[in-house]
Amino acid sequence: MITNFFIPELNNHDVQELWFQQDGATCHTAHATIDLLKDTFGDHLISRFGPVNWPPRSCDLTPLDYFLWSYVKSLVFADKPQTLDHLEDNVRRVIADIRPQMLENVIENWTSRLDYIRASRGSPMPEIIFKM
Repeated sequence: MITNFFIPELNNHDVQELWFQQDGATCHTAHATIDLLKDTFGDHLISRFGPVNWPPRSCDLTPLDYFLWSYVKSLVFADKPQTLDHLEDNVRRVIADIRPQMLENVIENWTSRLDYIRASRGSPMPEIIFKM
């Protein structure tokens, strides 16, 4: 998947301006995967075993985790896709429909999370809830 779809898609972008982040799941940290991502993103790779280590217990700190994946999943599976093509179409549609204002809200929430973490010296954030 990564070599057939993702890496060729990067030809349309200046990868020097991009950061790639992935969690520490075992399938994401295979030597071949990490080597490919290091070759592609250099020092702009946030991953377990990457140049920038994935922060431990960071789900409260990463917009991908506290917002994007659950948001996309809820919409992608709303019509219960029965084929891979249908699933891929849904993913593309949902991602394309994300509007700049929504991303601005996510970033605003993210900065408040970082401020809270700094002030609380890393304690959990039960009172911070993402608001759309």
